[in-house]
Amino acid sequence: MTAPRWARAVSAGDLEAVRRWLASGADVDARDEHGQTALMLAAHGGHAAIVEVLVASGADLDVTAKYSLSALMLAVVAGHAAVARRLVAAGADRTIEGRGAPGFAGKTAYHLARDRRMDDLAAALAPR
Repeated sequence: MTAPRWARAVSAGDLEAVRRWLASGADVDARDEHGQTALMLAAHGGHAAIVEVLVASGADLDVTAKYSLSALMLAVVAGHAAVARRLVAAGADRTIEGRGAPGFAGKTAYHLARDRRMDDLAAALAPR
């Protein structure tokens, strides 16, 4: 199955294509063939400008896909600390836990950051 055009644009970091897609009235929380939203793809890809546009457009910060991973968790896994911090600042839920996959089950974004030795980010994500 071919990825939707919007998913290819997000993955490629094509901000203008993403803006056109949103301006056309698209569902900001549409899912690709893997159940991921544009925000998840942008967070995992480290596309900070696209994350900003999607957050401003009302993207659901806490929707999850396979293994219950959220955009915040995907940003952490991919090593994009600045994107993860932006999502937290926007109100992303830090308490979502991964499920089912070895290395993710029962872990929050904090645990994932700690496991990857992203100490500054882990401190920012630490349970309160």
